[in-house]
Amino acid sequence: MHWLDDGIVLGVRKHGEANAILELMTREHGRHLGLVRGGAGSRMRPLLQPGNSLRAIWRARLDDQLGSYTVEGLNLRAGALLTSSHAVYAVTHLAALARLLPERDPHDVVYDSLESILNSLDDPATAAAHVVHFEMQMLAELGFGLDLMSCAATGQTDDLVYVSPKSGRAVSREAGEEWRDRLLALPAFLAEDQHGAPSGVDIGRGFALTGFFLSRYVLEPRNLGFPDARAHFIAAISRVLPNAA
Repeated sequence: MHWLDDGIVLGVRKHGEANAILELMTREHGRHLGLVRGGAGSRMRPLLQPGNSLRAIWRARLDDQLGSYTVEGLNLRAGALLTSSHAVYAVTHLAALARLLPERDPHDVVYDSLESILNSLDDPATAAAHVVHFEMQMLAELGFGLDLMSCAATGQTDDLVYVSPKSGRAVSREAGEEWRDRLLALPAFLAEDQHGAPSGVDIGRGFALTGFFLSRYVLEPRNLGFPDARAHFIAAISRVLPNAA
């Protein structure tokens, strides 16, 4: 059996003296592992860095085997990402989020979002907003999507400034005023199409919102917590955008 697909490197680990196990997020075959012969060597190492985009051929005798990869580079962006601390932490955090998906389960929208984010990590504010959106997307992909289109109490679609921690639905300013201390803040860049980069305050509110639901519905049931990379990414962003942490 074999297939050809494009993939983004999520991680790699040494296997024996010379080989490596490569973990890719592929466009059509989901999160997929395979053996790269010679992958631990100096010639292949730059190719297999997290954040790089590769074209991969996977081969195995049976579908449920680990199989082996033959790869070539498409976009070797990892070297450029290493010059920015927030970009390095973003790549690690995004890979950890992708690992929440079942192995070999296709998620082409996730692949496209990852590629888009990795190509726009140079600007901290834009990168932060994209990572918040990606966390929102992961909630939806895992079956816990938030409904931010209309107020849970009134059905109105404007002036949405809160989110109910119980239902994951938006709440308008007027409807939520009495319970505002119990509600989560909904930043404008998630509630509506916003031109320009969001403020540090809104970025912080965005991470608080997605962090709450990811922790409650995804991580805690698996006895997991956020990797340190998420906190380090937010801290790096806050050095550029005050109040983002």
